[in-house]
Amino acid sequence: MSESVALTRRGAVAEISLNRPAVHNAFDARLIAGLTKALSAIGHDADVRVVILTGCGASFSAGADLHWMRGMAQASEAENRDDALALATLMRTLQFLPQPTIARVNGAAYGGGVGLVACCDLAIVADETKFGLTEVKLGLVPAVISPYVVAAIGLREARRLFTTGMTFDAREALRIGLVHEVTAAADLDAAVERQIALLLKAGPVATRAAKALALRMAGLTLETQTAIDAENAALIARLRVSPEGQEGLGAFLEKRPPAWMGA
Repeated sequence: MSESVALTRRGAVAEISLNRPAVHNAFDARLIAGLTKALSAIGHDADVRVVILTGCGASFSAGADLHWMRGMAQASEAENRDDALALATLMRTLQFLPQPTIARVNGAAYGGGVGLVACCDLAIVADETKFGLTEVKLGLVPAVISPYVVAAIGLREARRLFTTGMTFDAREALRIGLVHEVTAAADLDAAVERQIALLLKAGPVATRAAKALALRMAGLTLETQTAIDAENAALIARLRVSPEGQEGLGAFLEKRPPAWMGA
């Protein structure tokens, strides 16, 4: 699809891979645009019945790319809002994709990577994987991905992870409901194949209807999500250009403690 996103087809199964292994599949504008385009195309393909989302190399996704973060730190509030809306469109497209989706979490997932996992219908993770929602350490919040993470793990766990910025392992991700299965890395593909086999046994029309039904019963619609995304994009834009956000981003990029940690 693009240099940042790879797409392979195997019969009725489409696999999309984040393809920036040298930077642990970190998000930048091109990856976000490429992944959104790939998902949109697949969503209109009636021959695709299952979608796998994974990462090339050692990681699923390390979150935001350093160069991208540097650019956003220097951008205006309006530019930051537009940037956040692009990420929100990606997450919304994945969440409401007609086909069932499986996150094949082959390695570390941070920030937006956690958002992608939360947006998928099923998530299977290699047992050595680490996760994190560390935005508060930068004076920011996981605004754009928050609706999907809260839906996946519940309000109480979200409050803990959002406010502490702690990292956690695969077993904890399983316990809180972010993922559905933990397996040895060598067995990851076999675990994914078992889920694919289950999905392909179901009627294709019924499968899509079942996914839409679950979302609708939870009160989740494209219209309401679009409005929420606009609010959350405005929030993260304000925080990025705020004094605290600027200090947090600057400290991270300069590899020093932020001022609020003291001497």
